[in-house]
Amino acid sequence: MNYKQIAQETLNIEAQTLLQASLNITDVFDKAVKIILACQGKLVITGVGKSGLIGAKMAATFASTGTPSFFLHPTEALHGDLGMIGKNDIVLAISYSGESEELSQILPHIKRFDIPLIGMTRDDSSTLGKYSDLVIDVVVEKEACPLNIAPTSSTTLTLALGDALAVCLMKAREFKKSDFASFHPGGALGKQLFVKVSDLMRTKDLPIVSKNTKVKDAILKISEGRLGTVLVADENNKLLALLSDGDIRRALLRDNFSLEDEVFEYATKNPQTCEDSNMLASEALIMIEEKKIQLLVVTNKENKIKGVLHIHTLIEKGIS
Repeated sequence: MNYKQIAQETLNIEAQTLLQASLNITDVFDKAVKIILACQGKLVITGVGKSGLIGAKMAATFASTGTPSFFLHPTEALHGDLGMIGKNDIVLAISYSGESEELSQILPHIKRFDIPLIGMTRDDSSTLGKYSDLVIDVVVEKEACPLNIAPTSSTTLTLALGDALAVCLMKAREFKKSDFASFHPGGALGKQLFVKVSDLMRTKDLPIVSKNTKVKDAILKISEGRLGTVLVADENNKLLALLSDGDIRRALLRDNFSLEDEVFEYATKNPQTCEDSNMLASEALIMIEEKKIQLLVVTNKENKIKGVLHIHTLIEKGIS
């Protein structure tokens, strides 16, 4: 059995489903975004089974991208949790068939609250479709399942439509990286979006020498500083250049090289610097990688040295 081919066919079927859905987006989607955007309460998402799992993921995505949201299981709603829905909320109900029994039972009670109900289903004449104020079509030609039974293409499309709603709302709210960071202070996302250059840069015991320092003395300073580099500065602590291990190795190839020479002769003038210590550490890493350097010098607007950020520090702290 060719499992590679089966996998490719599965992905192709689901990809075609998404492509076709993108061509079939109607004004209903636009209206749904505007209704959610105007909501003064929370976006309550509900569904059963696979639709419920998709709904829980949607609620998490909305909540972390600026749209207050939570998932409500229909069965729990029937046993008291309907009280979690407020008069300023909106309900997004998910059912591919539109006839999920548990979901159908709570729809009349939701309508009693006189709040907007957005349905996601394949059939606008279904129970869910009839109760909904707006219906976002979830129509697929075939499931990726070889029996055309197990929810595969349909769940992929539902999830993607939820992502599309979330992205529309993010853009409408001008949701920024800094906003995202405030919801993700921990873990890899927190490190990428919350940790700043000022949090990681080294500010003490920096290996700084004057432009007239001899190479032999600079080598000792490089060893002491453990950065593989010395910073060349003037008497006012303004950065003039950098001298690295690599600069010295290249200098050794010169016929007239001497350890008594001054460092400025071999140093890299006008090195890459950063004036914004509030820059995200992840953005600093991008700069370091693009410039193919190991050390980023942080300065103020007068080019005075404030600190340094080494690529090894970023890697050790899990910045990516």
